[in-house]
Amino acid sequence: MDKIDELLTRIVANIIPGKAQLEQILRSGRKLNVYFGIDPTFTRIHLGNAVPLRKLQAFVEAGHNVTFLIGDFTALIGDTSDKNSERPVLTYDQIQANFESYKQQASKIVDFSKVSVRHNHEWLKKLGFEDVVKLTRHFSLNDFISRELIKKRLTEGNSVSLPEVLYPVMQGYDSYFMDTDIQIGGTDQTFNMQAGRTLQKQLRGKESFIVVTQFPLTGTDGRKMSKSWGNAIWLDDSPNDMFGKVMAVRDDLIDQYFLLATNLPQDQFPKDKQPMERKKKLAWQIVSELHSPTAADQAQKEFENTFQQGQTPTDVPSYHLKQNRQLVEVLVATQLAKSKSEARRLILQRGVKINQMVADNGEVEVGSGDLIQVGSRKFVKIVSS
Repeated sequence: MDKIDELLTRIVANIIPGKAQLEQILRSGRKLNVYFGIDPTFTRIHLGNAVPLRKLQAFVEAGHNVTFLIGDFTALIGDTSDKNSERPVLTYDQIQANFESYKQQASKIVDFSKVSVRHNHEWLKKLGFEDVVKLTRHFSLNDFISRELIKKRLTEGNSVSLPEVLYPVMQGYDSYFMDTDIQIGGTDQTFNMQAGRTLQKQLRGKESFIVVTQFPLTGTDGRKMSKSWGNAIWLDDSPNDMFGKVMAVRDDLIDQYFLLATNLPQDQFPKDKQPMERKKKLAWQIVSELHSPTAADQAQKEFENTFQQGQTPTDVPSYHLKQNRQLVEVLVATQLAKSKSEARRLILQRGVKINQMVADNGEVEVGSGDLIQVGSRKFVKIVSS
């Protein structure tokens, strides 16, 4: 598999209108205008969010003209392609602050020194009402309301705002204004990206392409990786947390993670028969790419000492207490549990240890010198204040 084959196949779910046409253009040596856009409505990136970023960087490395678009204007409306309800409206200041946090994490994957960063308020804010009306003539309301989530909301009697109807039009105009050859996005963005193809073809007479990346990445609990489900591996996780989370992934997902969450060439995927060894190589690869090889070595050593040999981690956080307190209270105070009810449930399930002994009483008092453990990866050392 050569570089163009890998560019068109790895983590790619679909190419519209077709792979053969795009491959012919790429092999001609022509440099293409490629873009990927985000509405910075969130500040943390997990490995699933990072999949299209990897494809964007692949086009950077192939020498194409790549634009990273900040949807600061479209974020004022909010895209509901993958949501069951309207998103909250953000201010420009919130959007910019979100992007700064996003960029810091995305820089682990995307070389922003080789990418043009633009904001879509540059052109969308200048459109007059007449301009918007002309753009909408290229689209059908029937197409919008036939989308699964929109249809579901309407069937259930929930609101669908008019700005949401205009969202695909605006995203399509982004593609037209920048005269893009390729749009990159997840499967949930296919409808919106098609709007860009429509405007390019009807207003410019130009064929453009959509590279749809595979989505979603499975989380640590076997469901779609999601912030709300607490099953995500975040790009800003510490090396030890990241390594430990990867080791918690189901064995049958190892190859999926190598493919979608690393840059390791496919012919170098490990062939170990033992899932534990393959998974450790996976965890090492992910930590190495997102932190450093040295950090990956240290995280692997910490994991092997702590979880395979039963030793206590070397970087246990401390919690200061002026006087002894009940275990339930300390679990909540140290954020090892979200609430007292959760703390009691963890104790009932024998998931809490004090000094390596299973705790069976939430009212027992803990104090200076006690080591509290929840599950296999969470530790806190109590020290006197």
